[in-house]
Amino acid sequence: MSDPPHELTGTQPPPAKSRPRSSLSSAAEVATTSGRDRIKKSRPPPPPPPPPPPRREARVPLRLLLQVTVVASGVQFGWALQLSLLTPYVQELGIPHSFASFVWLCGPLSGLFVQPLVGVMSDRCYSKLGRRRPFIIGGAAVIAVSVLLIGHAADIGGILGDPADAVVRPRAIAIFVVGFWLLDVGNNTIQGPCRALLADLTGKDHRRTRVANAYYSLFMALGSVLGYAAGSFSGWFKILPFTLTSACNTNCANLKSVFLVDVILLVLSTYISISSVKEVPLSRASSSPDEETPAQEAFFWDLLGVFRYITLPIWIILIVTCLNWIGWFPFTLFDTDWMGREIYRGDPNGGQNYHTGVRMGAFGLMLNAIVLGFTSVMLEKLCRKLGSGLVWGISSIILSFCLGAMLIITAVLKNMDISSTGLPPTGIVVAALIVFAVLGAPLAITYSLPYALISARIESLGLGQGLAMGVLNLAIVIPQIIVSLGVDHGISYLEVGTLPPLLWEQLQLFLAAWRPLLLFPGHILQNQRNLQNQRTADKKDAMRSHSLWEG
Repeated sequence: MSDPPHELTGTQPPPAKSRPRSSLSSAAEVATTSGRDRIKKSRPPPPPPPPPPPRREARVPLRLLLQVTVVASGVQFGWALQLSLLTPYVQELGIPHSFASFVWLCGPLSGLFVQPLVGVMSDRCYSKLGRRRPFIIGGAAVIAVSVLLIGHAADIGGILGDPADAVVRPRAIAIFVVGFWLLDVGNNTIQGPCRALLADLTGKDHRRTRVANAYYSLFMALGSVLGYAAGSFSGWFKILPFTLTSACNTNCANLKSVFLVDVILLVLSTYISISSVKEVPLSRASSSPDEETPAQEAFFWDLLGVFRYITLPIWIILIVTCLNWIGWFPFTLFDTDWMGREIYRGDPNGGQNYHTGVRMGAFGLMLNAIVLGFTSVMLEKLCRKLGSGLVWGISSIILSFCLGAMLIITAVLKNMDISSTGLPPTGIVVAALIVFAVLGAPLAITYSLPYALISARIESLGLGQGLAMGVLNLAIVIPQIIVSLGVDHGISYLEVGTLPPLLWEQLQLFLAAWRPLLLFPGHILQNQRNLQNQRTADKKDAMRSHSLWEG
């Protein structure tokens, strides 16, 4: 970590007037000369490409790519706490279970607008710090403020007039929701530029792009392990006794304490990442006056324009990602809640069983993160051996089987009488933990492969990597909005627990699993035919990468 920052050296790109015309502009001219003037007039011309990044004289060593991805651990630590603790905590403040998914709606909504906008703005950022690093720093600052608001929501609500023993504390809920929304804004601000920075550093080397995204997933796994371990520990209020107040009970004090730890870890990881490489700032001379448009106008112009030109493989990536997240999002909402309600049969507003189940669910998610880390390490080898499409399809099948196992576990436990002990049988708890752990494998692939595939294929459109991440993010957040507004609210309104979301996940994941395997077999077979040549090239590239690592 003591190595000096690695500067992306190179000459600045020539002015836009001297650059060759983009492939999209050429396509529009061909359409005009072929007699389709009316179609051309009905469609706006494609957006101008963002200024290209400076050319590099040498590839960035792998050890520096590893350092750049350290920030993922700090972000994911807070995300793990958010997933494991905040759904139960918001019910303690008085929000009914039927409205818990509405609180989570902020994540998809902020992702729908914030991440694509940040992606476009970072593609055209002229800051002295570079294109991506200002947004990474800003996102980290927003996350730090938000977790402090969430952790101190009960205290602030008490100061503003909430009774400490009230079942519903409206002022604390308001502070919590504001902090929760800011947390998702910060997460969406920081993750897109991080991914885009990795794509900038790896250039057109698709293998190194997969390696960089695997590094990112590895540090996400590390942050998740630490976050879920911290969330499952119930003695934080003893280590930091000042967090326990009249308005904040032990569960609240534990939450407040781990978020203070999160701020420290986030600051350290962000500093390591942004100090590892030094981006060469873009020169304003690299863009012509005609290309200088307001950021918001460019955002909508680029985002709407890109969908008219993306190719079939990119559509496949977006469709499979969309179906996967329709399945994943209910699980992320109700994983620990499922353990507390369905396995331990607890009530968020009374009794200890629910909180015991939530902590056990956090422990299961920690096991999930460990498996995620191991899978991230092996992912590059799996993709080289089997092909990215096949690996992605198999991961969706595994995910579907695991959710089916959760259905079986829930059904079996409902037919058991546990009134004598009040606790579920050990075998049921172990089975649930195994399911949580196995789900780490498809989660690692979900966190890595779509980003690597989209960044490798979006270059043919002549668009920036920030916009590429924004386009993929739409395939993630739109299904989340659908789930938050429709499925989960309807299920909770009918008061049928967390079992039906698993049935919904099963249907969507079945479609997602077989789409890349069956609908487009030719693309997969072509990948298989090219594997032998790719392996030979990868061996030579690995030798060069080793020398760069040592250098």
